[in-house]
Amino acid sequence: MENLGSNFIKDVMIKDLESGKHDKIITRFPPEPNGYLHIGHAKSIIINFGLADEFNGKTNLRFDDTNPLKEDVEYVNSIKEDVKWLGFEWDNLYFASDYFEEMYKRAVLLINKGLAYVDDLSADEIREYRGTLTSPGKDSPYRERSIEENLDLFERMRNGEYDNGQKVLRAKIDMKSPNINLRDPVIYRIAHATHHNTGDKWCIYPMYAFAHPLEDAIEDVTHSICTVEFEDQRPLYNWIVEQCEMDSQPQQIEFGRLNVTNTVMSKRKLKQLVDEGFVDGWDDPRMPTISGMRRKGFTPESIRNFVRETGVGKGSGAVDSQMLEHFVREDLKLKVPRTMGILNPLKIVITNYPEGQIELLDAEINPEVPEMGMRKIPFSREIYIEKDDFMENPPSKYFRLFPGNEVRLKHAYFIKCEEVIKDINGEVVELRCTYDPLTKSGTGFTGRKVKGTIHWVEATNSVPAEFRLYEPLILDKTEDENEEEEKTFLDKVNPESLVILQGFVEPNMRESRPHDKFQFFRHGYFNVDPKHTTVDKLVFNRIVSLKSSFKI
Repeated sequence: MENLGSNFIKDVMIKDLESGKHDKIITRFPPEPNGYLHIGHAKSIIINFGLADEFNGKTNLRFDDTNPLKEDVEYVNSIKEDVKWLGFEWDNLYFASDYFEEMYKRAVLLINKGLAYVDDLSADEIREYRGTLTSPGKDSPYRERSIEENLDLFERMRNGEYDNGQKVLRAKIDMKSPNINLRDPVIYRIAHATHHNTGDKWCIYPMYAFAHPLEDAIEDVTHSICTVEFEDQRPLYNWIVEQCEMDSQPQQIEFGRLNVTNTVMSKRKLKQLVDEGFVDGWDDPRMPTISGMRRKGFTPESIRNFVRETGVGKGSGAVDSQMLEHFVREDLKLKVPRTMGILNPLKIVITNYPEGQIELLDAEINPEVPEMGMRKIPFSREIYIEKDDFMENPPSKYFRLFPGNEVRLKHAYFIKCEEVIKDINGEVVELRCTYDPLTKSGTGFTGRKVKGTIHWVEATNSVPAEFRLYEPLILDKTEDENEEEEKTFLDKVNPESLVILQGFVEPNMRESRPHDKFQFFRHGYFNVDPKHTTVDKLVFNRIVSLKSSFKI
């Protein structure tokens, strides 16, 4: 597995091992199963698993399933699949819900220590009492309930005697703290809902800020690595571990989250796109989910290399999406076969080629990797080329096909356009051409030269195929940079994010299977779509075009 290079988290781990503070590094990847993982989560996966691997440590996969209203076993299964696909194996699989009884006991401990109380304020009232970043909060009128009353009320909460929102349990810390997270945070709330793991056993659930440090401590996690938005919660994290008298003392360390241009990194917004039908599921190739990127054709190696190159720091600036595309190009160029596909076909009849004859031409599977061998390409009187490779009235310096002009067919012969056939609407539907049999590719012919080379597919044996071309789903920049009203999230959805074309591929691709990848001459890298491909229909997702202006 790729080394993450030098970074400040690794420095902390080295110091802790050398000082004897820890004899083994234990990390965890703790997603909440309330959606599919996206490229931002990939960075957390790679950091947690990667650093533990570098030190021969352990990484737990733990589902922070403390909110039954939003969580589902579908998300649990998808997360497991994504972690494995990225190339990692967890040492232990845990659920926060495995520890609900232990968490309840620790909450009772806080009550007995006078450090937690049951509050009857509504959520809005709690928010009002909390104050602001510039003004202190004020005590709840229920803050001084006796230990005995709090123990009784908390047990009755557990027994289901109260409705959702009727009561909460809050930590008693400091309502005047400059850190708003320490102003008596809610640590338990009532939720009468069936949990995917515990069923209807519980009707009270710990809040994430209370549960997470306890989970880390229970599992003897040494370094609790999270993104920078949790930095302000670190004092609360430490307070909970200390006041709940946990034997283990994990250290929380924050890194800058991964943001990518033209990419949505909010599970809530991604779910909205799915629920409102803007995409055909969490694995839509336009989605930045790991499952969407897998379906589009990204490789785990390309994602790992991309994350490694972005580095591990405190900053959270947006990375150019072209950088991610660069790494998939670099990964695929020496791995996949090269072939020809026609996305927008125009038929050519080569009038002086023998009728009924089919000739097999030789071509390298990948010229940069000779050991991949050769492939056979059929050639006959009828072929398809791209409509874009012909113009009836071309501008100067147009070197592809036009009336009277000659071009080379990739791996084949020179052809010359002799006649243009149109339909009743004046649309070009067919070209009549002639070929020069002395110009066969690979024969060393040097009698004449042509400036243009175009690709093609033999018509009678070609395989029909659907091609799906993708652009960013969300546009960061609007056309009018001066518009006064800020566009909403859904207003930024790109209506041209998906273009579907019907064309043809070489016959040797007839047996292609889901996730097979190819480089199509001039068009880019494509992946056989696992969702829409059938025994009768090949569907290709374009992973990325061939060229980019991005410089690494």
